Amino acid sequence: MTASTLCPCSVEQKAAIIAALKEKVWPLWAAGKLRPFTYKQFPLAAAAEAHRLMESSTHIGKILFVP
Repeated sequence: MTASTLCPCSVEQKAAIIAALKEKVWPLWAAGKLRPFTYKQFPLAAAAEAHRLMESSTHIGKILFVP
C-alpha cells in the first residue's frame, strides 16, 4: 500500500486509529526506530524530471528536493 484515506471512516474509527498511532507508532518515531524512505533526491532545477518520476509511479518512497 502506498497511500490511504480516512474519509470514508466514521469519527469513532478515526479516533481509534489516532489513538493506536499515538500508542504504537509515535513512540517508535521518537526513539528513532522509524524513518521515511527516500527514493531519490533532486535539485530544484530538476523539478520537471522529479515530476515525471512522480507521474510514472515507478518509485517507492519519497521524492525530495534538496539544495
